[in-house]
Amino acid sequence: QDSFYRGLTEEESEHVEEYNFDHPDAFDTDQLLECMGKLKSGQSVNIPIYDFKNHRRCSESFRKVNVSDVIILEGILVFHDQRVRDLMDMKIFVDTDADIRLARRIRRDTVERGRDVLSVLEQYGRFVKPAFDDFILPSKKYADVIIPRGGDNHVAIDLIAQHIRTKLGQHDLCKLYPNVCVVQTTFQIRGMHTLIRDRDITTPDFVFYSDRLIRLVVEHGLGNLPFTEKQVVTPTGSIYSGVDFCKKLCGVSIVRSGESMENALRACCKGIKIGKILIHRVGDNGQQLIYNKLPSDIAERHVLLMDPVLGTGNSANQAIQLLRSTGVPEDHIMFLNLISAPEGIHCVCKRFPDVKIVTSEIDAGLNQDYRVVPGLGEYGDRYFGTD
Repeated sequence: QDSFYRGLTEEESEHVEEYNFDHPDAFDTDQLLECMGKLKSGQSVNIPIYDFKNHRRCSESFRKVNVSDVIILEGILVFHDQRVRDLMDMKIFVDTDADIRLARRIRRDTVERGRDVLSVLEQYGRFVKPAFDDFILPSKKYADVIIPRGGDNHVAIDLIAQHIRTKLGQHDLCKLYPNVCVVQTTFQIRGMHTLIRDRDITTPDFVFYSDRLIRLVVEHGLGNLPFTEKQVVTPTGSIYSGVDFCKKLCGVSIVRSGESMENALRACCKGIKIGKILIHRVGDNGQQLIYNKLPSDIAERHVLLMDPVLGTGNSANQAIQLLRSTGVPEDHIMFLNLISAPEGIHCVCKRFPDVKIVTSEIDAGLNQDYRVVPGLGEYGDRYFGTD
């Protein structure tokens, strides 16, 4: 943020000791927003270089900042302007003791900016401390994470770094659509995908490893449902503070492939009601709703919609539209599948942005016949042994 200080006029330079560099108006926030907007849209930008001794920008010098997956905007007043806050995915407030802040400012201004200690202390008392009380401390409420003790808090820093690494490891579509969840892969999961995608696997093995993967997807989906806090008494007489599962649930399978996921759902949710939707697919985008049988109180429930393969997304959209027409809120629908094509994710998320999609792997895309590639073939035929 310091790069975006406004250059002082001649009159302001003559009375620089009266100028408040710690006020939000000292910054060219519009240019900051322009540069940040370009970076977020994938464009490199030229950041101005500010001369703190002469209080002006270096007119012929810039610092080029290239496109990156992570952009860090640092500054003590970056939370003051809502337009700047709205650009941020994570807001971190580093809460440091006042004595340490003063010591750092004295060291920086005397060593880097050629000032004497008395002028630094005078500026601190007249401008810096009041600005902290008026603008910086109140902005603390906007932070998502507050780090006490600053750079010495290695635990907090490690947690944030790990969170960023996790985000960077996500599929690009998960970054684009926050409602898309991919089960975190392991060698076990990758191995099971290798087996069920092998065209020479036997039907019993295909069913066995598909069921294992489906169970993981169902468990992951259930972990994203709302919960309530609950305390129980253990056999030792102790109190355990835990959570209570979401009670109002039901499953809906898209016939017939979706029926392969019903056993895993029943194994995880005892006595769960399961409805069915049959959609006749014609080509890549012609569908016809043939049959549906849904719980009468489905509008009051969270719905787990099941289909192992998300291809074009057209059948999924028709099933979701049917659920919506019965009164199910969009954010109460979760679509569970084994593999997804990017085209299908785009199709569903753009039309129903509040529907959560949980999958175990996102494939490369669709071929000219609108089949997922590398894919796993006609899932229903392979699972039920009718190929």
